[in-house]
Amino acid sequence: MTDQPERKQINFTIIPDEQTGEPRIYANFCSISHTPFDFTLTFCEVMPLSEKELHEAENQHVVRAPVRARIVVPVQFVPNLVAALQEHMRVFSDSYSNVGWQKDPVH
Repeated sequence: MTDQPERKQINFTIIPDEQTGEPRIYANFCSISHTPFDFTLTFCEVMPLSEKELHEAENQHVVRAPVRARIVVPVQFVPNLVAALQEHMRVFSDSYSNVGWQKDPVH
């Protein structure tokens, strides 16, 4: 016999609580970095460049984009995130294959 308490398994669904009224944030670029403990996803909004900005980008090889959100998640979270994104991409592709959306990167 063991002296450890019995563990209960509880099944539940998490529903985002959107009562805070925070606005939706748009991003069309994501930079990803990691440590041994977590992954950081930095979401930015990249706007079309002016002629001046384009010239500077050609010279400096840098385009600055405002950070819209930075999300840090534990390493254990990443496989489920990747699987969920792949599944949603599969469903999206099946649903909108006749629309002709581009699979190429935005930038």
